Amino acid sequence: MGLCPAGVQIPPSAPFFYLFFFFYKHDYFLEVLILNQGEFRHRLRISKTDIDGTASLEFALQAIKGIGKAMAKAIVRVAELDGKMKAGYLTDEDVKKIEDILRDPAKHGIPSWMFNRKRDPYSGEDKHLIESDWILAVQQDIATMKRIRCYRGIRHELGLPCRGQRTKSTFRRGPTVGVSKKKK
Repeated sequence: MGLCPAGVQIPPSAPFFYLFFFFYKHDYFLEVLILNQGEFRHRLRISKTDIDGTASLEFALQAIKGIGKAMAKAIVRVAELDGKMKAGYLTDEDVKKIEDILRDPAKHGIPSWMFNRKRDPYSGEDKHLIESDWILAVQQDIATMKRIRCYRGIRHELGLPCRGQRTKSTFRRGPTVGVSKKKK
């Protein structure tokens, strides 16, 4: 049997648990809350992506292509989960809830300004694309820019930067050419 700082006995049979220490300023004591979280999975699958179970939920969701910090935080809030908990403690129902939110974030109340594809040129609606859908949409956009021969499309064709960076010293290809000394 283990002993916590507050003197609470922990049975060795409890396989996984979290300890939360709440420090109250005025009373100067520690309260220990032990939550048995159940089965822990080191890897779990969400939306065709392997998620690290040892990472916090907000951080682990960012492994999915198309999900950034803000979107991960919004998904956790809508799913009513703790963003700081380890992703490995998610139940199957929680995973289903997260996948449902990922499929249609607008239906669950996530604002459209957080989506990664606003005013889609083909359908005209706001979407949030993840994984292969997002990759294919970006490739299709680049192909369209090349086809209509706009500035960005031409730069993509030439393999040069599109966003105004200098090209004197960077974005060079081929082997380096050294400077030879002048003969006297």
